[in-house]
Amino acid sequence: MTIFIGADHRGFELKAKIVSFLRAQGHEAVDVGTYAPEPPCDYPKLSLEVAVNVVKHKNSRGILLCLTGIGHSIAANKVPGAYAALCHSKEVAILSRQHNNANVLVLGANFMTEKEMLGIIKVWLSTEFEGGRHLRRVNQVKAIEKKFMK
Repeated sequence: MTIFIGADHRGFELKAKIVSFLRAQGHEAVDVGTYAPEPPCDYPKLSLEVAVNVVKHKNSRGILLCLTGIGHSIAANKVPGAYAALCHSKEVAILSRQHNNANVLVLGANFMTEKEMLGIIKVWLSTEFEGGRHLRRVNQVKAIEKKFMK
């Protein structure tokens, strides 16, 4: 699977470890930046880059890292077709895929260990969307998106 990954200066160090982890798992990891911890960068540009690429490339996913994950979540969800979920545990990551068909995983670099983060990524990438009643709800979200994001 192709995974687009971006991190601001707060997630920069973890991003390199995640890219290595993804490649070791057999995924194609596309690093969209930032490429240095200094100077501080503006996260919305990275959110946009990851989200647009996920929407454009079928069967791809995205991962975003910043201090809390909140800013990336807000920005990435502005892109029609990008469904970013801020996950803080394996259970939440699984449900974001099973129930919401999230295609962008957002992580807060200051709120979990590297080991926890890699565990979340692993289950998120291996979890499929359940469909069924959840498909109806996802389609309702898409209808809202269509109405307001023309």
